[in-house]
Amino acid sequence: MNTTEVLTALGLSAVNAGSWSGHSPEEGWSSGFNAPLIDSHNPANGELIAQVLAATPADYERVLTSAAAAALAWREVPAPKRGEAVRLLGDALRAHKEPLGRLVCLEMGKILTEGLGEVQEMIDICDFATGQSRMLYGLTLHSERPQHRMYEQWQPLGVVGVITAFNFPVAVWAWNAALAAICGNVTVWKPSPKTPLTAIAVQRIANQLMSQLALPPVFQLFIDAGTELAEKLVDDRRVALLSFTGSTQVGRQVGQRVAARLGKSLLELGGNNAIIVDEHANLELAVPAIVFGAVGTAGQRCTTTRRVLVHRSRATELERRLVKAYGQIENRIGHPLAAGVLMGPLIDEAAVSAYEHTIATATAEGGVVLYGAERISSPDLRAGAFVKPTIIRVTPTMQCARHEAFVPVLYLMTYDTLEEAIALQNSVAQGLSSAIFTDRLQHAEQFLSATGSDCGIANVNIGTSGAEIGGAFGGEKDTGGGRESGSDAWKAYMRRQTTTINWSASLPLAQGLRFDL
Repeated sequence: MNTTEVLTALGLSAVNAGSWSGHSPEEGWSSGFNAPLIDSHNPANGELIAQVLAATPADYERVLTSAAAAALAWREVPAPKRGEAVRLLGDALRAHKEPLGRLVCLEMGKILTEGLGEVQEMIDICDFATGQSRMLYGLTLHSERPQHRMYEQWQPLGVVGVITAFNFPVAVWAWNAALAAICGNVTVWKPSPKTPLTAIAVQRIANQLMSQLALPPVFQLFIDAGTELAEKLVDDRRVALLSFTGSTQVGRQVGQRVAARLGKSLLELGGNNAIIVDEHANLELAVPAIVFGAVGTAGQRCTTTRRVLVHRSRATELERRLVKAYGQIENRIGHPLAAGVLMGPLIDEAAVSAYEHTIATATAEGGVVLYGAERISSPDLRAGAFVKPTIIRVTPTMQCARHEAFVPVLYLMTYDTLEEAIALQNSVAQGLSSAIFTDRLQHAEQFLSATGSDCGIANVNIGTSGAEIGGAFGGEKDTGGGRESGSDAWKAYMRRQTTTINWSASLPLAQGLRFDL
């Protein structure tokens, strides 16, 4: 499929409306009069894919008003029926998997297998949420008072705001929207202006389905050209829960502003993720895991492997293998849709500048470049934001490795004891994903113990990247503390209610209190 065929298959045109406020599938789109245009460029060649008419303040108000009204109706639909709608959404995504996955590649730059995998992740969370819709369990509690029954139940929140980043332009929305929907909420989506077309494509798929089912418009959208409307969403008291995926710097501001209005926030922020390779590690497993974790999505995942802590006795061998593997990767950098490509471009020129700055900072501090550290300038790729994946040998005391850079730069450092390695891993501000490669049970268990990894994700003989939807996804410290996707993450999208029923003929008080009239 070429670009035109992809756009046509998803109902997109050369210029597209940037907000939808819950009427019919077509009539709900904004008119876009006097709205600025957002250009969506292919990062592999700089070509214009299509344009989007940014939402206006009036569009925003229409979206929030519509969402609030839809939430009142949607909460009355039984949860299993809400789950059935999400199941059918998953089916609709299956039907559009190929063009939507290709659009992710065109607009964001990840390779085809990753683009299709991202859509599959959307499908998987719809399947998960469908089953979860029949398992929104509360607890039955024993009352201290005779002939009383206590239990807890979970109720919908109302409107859930979801702000997503460019690197997973559709999957993170699905993590939130599928669970929010089965929990009885309406989702208002504010995607990244760097990847607006994928969001519009998903909105069109959802619109068509909900209209066919004659159900309330529980998925709504606005795309702003700057930050003004996103800030309105953060501050809007009609938004009961605000889910934000992005940098720690911005996420901290979001959390503070939502807390100021006593709202709920779910923050998925940065990660300076490390893999420990101990003296007992199987390098046949460790090397491909490190390379995929560091190079996948051109180093632009929040779970990207950014640091490798290797036991001094294995350092020379691991270094040799990684340099060899990176040489193989370099020969397979190219257009994301081309056959055999393993690494695509960075998202834009600003990311290339960040890559160059990261390397310059590391080398100025004494880091030794083992591989890469330059932009790719071959004739067929020079128009895109292509760079070589980079390995830099550093020491544990260097500050460069303590800061997350959203680029394919891997820091390699040595350690002598496992306690030292764990302390180094935990010494950074973020706490998202971590891993150890070892064939020694005691080392694995120490890494997973209370004195081990302080991250939200801790793996053994698996890399830091590529989480399944069945587990709760998120991290600690400057990663924000939020949890999305599987396990009991659904509870973030509901409010807990404790209920006591007195079926006796008297009115006893708790704690033995007496209040006789």
